[in-house]
Amino acid sequence: MADRYLNFTGTAPGRFLTRRLGLPRPVALRRWSPERPRLEGELLLLTTGGSRHTDALVELLTSQGLAPATTSQRPAAVVLDATGVSGVADLTEVHTALHPVVRSVADNGRVVVLGSPPDPKDHHQAAAQQALEGFVRSLGKELGRGRTANLVRVPGPTGSAASTLRFLLSPKSAYVTGQVIETGPDAAVRDPDDWERPLAGRTALVTGAARGIGEAVADVLVRDGARVVLLDVPSAQQDLIRVADRLGGTALPLDITADDAGDRIGAALPADGGLDILVHNAGITRDRTLANMPRDRWSAVLDVNLGAVLSTTDALLRTGVLRPGGRIVATSSIAGIAGNAGQTNYAASKAGIIGLTRSLAPRVLAEHGVTMNAVAPGFIETKMTAAVPLLIREAGRRMNSLSQGGAPTDVAEATAWLATGSVNAQVVRVCGQSLLGA
Repeated sequence: MADRYLNFTGTAPGRFLTRRLGLPRPVALRRWSPERPRLEGELLLLTTGGSRHTDALVELLTSQGLAPATTSQRPAAVVLDATGVSGVADLTEVHTALHPVVRSVADNGRVVVLGSPPDPKDHHQAAAQQALEGFVRSLGKELGRGRTANLVRVPGPTGSAASTLRFLLSPKSAYVTGQVIETGPDAAVRDPDDWERPLAGRTALVTGAARGIGEAVADVLVRDGARVVLLDVPSAQQDLIRVADRLGGTALPLDITADDAGDRIGAALPADGGLDILVHNAGITRDRTLANMPRDRWSAVLDVNLGAVLSTTDALLRTGVLRPGGRIVATSSIAGIAGNAGQTNYAASKAGIIGLTRSLAPRVLAEHGVTMNAVAPGFIETKMTAAVPLLIREAGRRMNSLSQGGAPTDVAEATAWLATGSVNAQVVRVCGQSLLGA
């Protein structure tokens, strides 16, 4: 679906009019491609607050092919190590470090601030580290020109942040900004042998995979080396088989709400019988205001979007189909965070996904060595959003820090990172920092 406004603002008349009228001026986002897989330019590393982890951070960045510089005229990315910030004076150093360089960050560039978890036993440190969240969320709204800002909290030496930094300091994170992500040693895993194919040898199940975001997720997982089993409703079987054949995967036409869905998934897996990655993407909408919503429309959405996620996850964990060291990624929505008129059923189901993730993730890691995280997409350009009335669609596109809609591949890239990385119990918004619920 073409974004004519974005295309217009890239012309000389468009630049003139948007500047004079004070209208949003989006910049076309540069996403991952085989020809341009990395940010193009230097990575500038800054430190404030007397961090104890700077040497480890330099070693980590260098090992990931992100060798940092201490000066740069036009950095493609800036990483500020603020893990040692513990008081108001240290926050002044944050300003001192970033103020001179923030204007010089290249279009589609990245700013990543590394912080520490707020310490409940040290209220000065907790206040200063929490201040970094407000700082980064505000910076994300100021940067413009396709640039992003995110905060990564690391509880100790930065080794557990490897996959997260690779993601955020790459074109794969083009539509992720204003987010706070906490890594943790409890979720640490061995780095893959090949970062270009980090999911090699792993088997993934993607629900709702016949089209849209689910198809994009399957594409990216296969690109990263995974074998895929693709599930969708029987009525979408033709499209599902087309996608599976294209990707060399297995098509599984199945109503995910069926009582025996878990057993049938296990039977459809490859000969080794195990599953390493479970992506809950299937979802439906049945929009109406609550006063006009019959019970069947309410129940259908809750059954597919939340009930099936709970029952399938429970079944695959109970039977051991989801192997130790596995990854669960569920799909929430900004509607589940901010609410949306006419979507009480959908918002309830997507908020339920957040509750499930935060409750189950610590236990499933402790009991099974499995992590669970969620992505929360915002306005994503799909056939569903193409059917939204023009004015509402334009509002959805512009009401975020990047002033444009996201692409299905943006959600897919975040999903693939969570399927690889060592974070747990995180809900990451893929919304361009939507102003809704911000």
